[in-house]
Amino acid sequence: MSDEPKILAFAGSLRQGSYNKKLVRIAAAAARRAGADVTEINLGEYPLPVYDGDLEADAGLPENARKLKALMKGHGGFLIASPEYNSSISGALKNVIDWTSRPEPDEPGLVCYRGKVAAIMSASPGALGGLRGLVHLRAILGNIGVLVLPDQKAIASAAEAFAENGSLKDPKQLQAVEQIGQRLADVVTKLA
Repeated sequence: MSDEPKILAFAGSLRQGSYNKKLVRIAAAAARRAGADVTEINLGEYPLPVYDGDLEADAGLPENARKLKALMKGHGGFLIASPEYNSSISGALKNVIDWTSRPEPDEPGLVCYRGKVAAIMSASPGALGGLRGLVHLRAILGNIGVLVLPDQKAIASAAEAFAENGSLKDPKQLQAVEQIGQRLADVVTKLA
């Protein structure tokens, strides 16, 4: 068994050319350099119906919710880049949280969230870089038992912030995002 901290990295966006997918890749690479075993996933590969208690009562958790939950249970940390939709988080990200927070029979509630550590960041074409959505994400994760690291980064004017290769043009922004990935790896290691 590996002593490397295990981190699950993903963006809360389904869009192919998502700025947040680019952002999470930068932080994930830094977490790997810091010694973490990082699994990057694309939420678009795990389509889910909108959460509905009646659907859950009739059919249980959808297969993709089970797959995501298993991934989450197997990782000590989450690296999340969240787009801001109308001053909050994306519906896709909220829906993933809603489905994966549901317990299966003989399972404690919030099993894939309690005791985990998360680092959050965002990129947005707007002037605040998705900062308002991070406030909501931090509150949601904290309320379901996730320790959210205080460091975060919001990249404003994202359409101009990224180079063609997916990196950030501004060295200070790049360094800040890399430090978030490194810090998450460090904290997950210490808590393991």
